[in-house]
Amino acid sequence: MAKKISLTRYLVEQQRIAGHIPPELRLLLEVVARACKSISHAVNKGALGEAMGSAGSENVQGEIQKKLDIIANEVLIEANEWGGHLAAMASEEMDSIHLVPNRYPQGEYLLLFDPLDGSSNIDVNVSIGTIFSVLKKPDGAEGVEEKDFLQPGSKQVAAGYCVYGPQATLVLTVGDGVAMFTLDREQGSFVLTEENLQIPEDTQEFAINMSNMRHWDTPVKRYIDECLQGKDGPRGKDFNMRWVASMVADVHRILTRGGVFLYPWDKREPEKAGKLRLMYEANPMSWLIEQAGGAATNGRQRILDIQPGKLHERVSVILGSKNEVERATSYHGKP
Repeated sequence: MAKKISLTRYLVEQQRIAGHIPPELRLLLEVVARACKSISHAVNKGALGEAMGSAGSENVQGEIQKKLDIIANEVLIEANEWGGHLAAMASEEMDSIHLVPNRYPQGEYLLLFDPLDGSSNIDVNVSIGTIFSVLKKPDGAEGVEEKDFLQPGSKQVAAGYCVYGPQATLVLTVGDGVAMFTLDREQGSFVLTEENLQIPEDTQEFAINMSNMRHWDTPVKRYIDECLQGKDGPRGKDFNMRWVASMVADVHRILTRGGVFLYPWDKREPEKAGKLRLMYEANPMSWLIEQAGGAATNGRQRILDIQPGKLHERVSVILGSKNEVERATSYHGKP
């Protein structure tokens, strides 16, 4: 049997042998992974942990928070604020940035996270997850301000997610491909189970919330309509639709076997560029997808090239198998 490679060993090799990450970033990613392990335990307990249901509050997005949303957010903050690797954090669940308290050493990294993506699935026992992104604090900056977080996704130094499903799986990139780790509950650590994930360039699966079809713009309607026509239509092949209502679960499926995920702008909130958050969801997921050979756009440009204007900025998302993303994107440039 091949020797198991732990996440710690993998990161040490990325630091020492490949030279892709400095030691401070390695230690930060280990802390994030431990926090994900703690969140996984809370998710697995379900009703036994008295953490099910609504917390009776709203986040900055105006969404009703689940109890596990708040628990996951607190776990990530408490795990990361004292280690000396971070200067500040930002979360989808918080109005503004969270500065590392002065009583702790100040690091040079910025951590952004969606503590529990897909939380509408908590009470029905469907896969949910944590998404995270790491940026470098701008050189020469004294202290940290919100504007220091407003960097395009191409500036990320690490990104990943942990999906809490039948297995707890951590997926990570530090700019050298995508690696997948599975939580070995007996050993108590994440173990490398796949390296250099690659997404097929072509696919016959798409993921989108079809209930919103009447609100979509013409290019998205055209693309999905062609998929639905199957082999009798212009695509000449049948498509399957998958939709979990959890970005982590849908992206995990695409990284595993290909597909295209769409969460487009729609007419219900025309003043907003999309539904998903650029900094906490679209940027880290887009980098993972690109590192695995896929593509990610907002319909008009590469997501990782978007210059954010605010911390909780929203964006339209098309990501996954390269040829399908390019096709759907091309329709946005045609009359």
